[in-house]
Amino acid sequence: MDNRKKNIFYSIFLFAFIGLTYLYRSYNEPKATHFHVRGTTFGVVPYNVKYIDEEGRTLDAEIKKVLADFNQSLSTYIPSSEISRFNSGTSFSYETNFFYPVLKESKVIYDISNGAFDPTIQPLVKGWGFGPGKTPTIKESEVDSILQYVGFDKYITFDEKTVTKSREGVELDFSAIAKGYAVDVVAKLLDDKNIVKYMVEIGGEVVCRGHNEKENVWKIGIDNPRFKEGNGEALSVIVSLDNKALATSGNYRNFYVKDGKKYAHTLDPRTGYPVQHSLLSASVFSSSCMASDAYATAFMVAGLEEAIKIVETQKDLEAILIYDDNGEMKTYVSKGAEAYIQ
Repeated sequence: MDNRKKNIFYSIFLFAFIGLTYLYRSYNEPKATHFHVRGTTFGVVPYNVKYIDEEGRTLDAEIKKVLADFNQSLSTYIPSSEISRFNSGTSFSYETNFFYPVLKESKVIYDISNGAFDPTIQPLVKGWGFGPGKTPTIKESEVDSILQYVGFDKYITFDEKTVTKSREGVELDFSAIAKGYAVDVVAKLLDDKNIVKYMVEIGGEVVCRGHNEKENVWKIGIDNPRFKEGNGEALSVIVSLDNKALATSGNYRNFYVKDGKKYAHTLDPRTGYPVQHSLLSASVFSSSCMASDAYATAFMVAGLEEAIKIVETQKDLEAILIYDDNGEMKTYVSKGAEAYIQ
């Protein structure tokens, strides 16, 4: 064999050896199995998705896509969204799979809460300054006239294909249920890929399955409503979650002051006014984060006594309710919720 042929042979052998070595190492190197996906949705709301996948699949793009599709359906901040176009019209045929399920669940919780949860609250939200722009424009004398456009059972009818309103000016707002629903949507994406260990959190609403990377049950903190920087504990309680959803609602951060009066962001759709009662925060456990989110809002509207009645009559619900008792912060823990507390 002459030198030229030898060089060709050795070159082929060398490239083959390098290729086989690369393939061997690629095959035998451990894949990344622990993932943490971060981002924002609904404009400025942060999300965190942690999951463990033995197949090493990176799902950032898919999570981002499903949340973008969700926003395009149910965000009132997007003029071209399904809900925005329904609000500006009278009847609408669904274009995505998101609109009908949230209407269906809203009707269930509207009935159970005796109207404390009501997605037709949007005109009041705008008037009181908790919608786009955040500028209060309402005069208290105008509340009764605005209430004529609020009433889920009076003005909204829907089936599996369309939703219709019987009065122009009625508008839907799913902000009190959408974050929880979005958590369920991302969780389903992971379920469909047979991922059984994950935590999905969007704006404080969360679903957990299985164990974390340390093989411990996921632990979630519930804020202390009276916490101030440098004074007291930031968390009132820590809970363990496995195959369970948790959502918390409270008035202790979102409010504005006008003419010396404090207005909480939780509006009662039955009276038209911001709520005034002792309940500081409501944390609700259930199998669905969409339900937990809506019930947490309903409880903040209804108040402590009504909230406890609902929890005790609904078998899928557990709750931790933090309330003010003559200046002293106290906590109601439903019987089933005791098992979650660390």
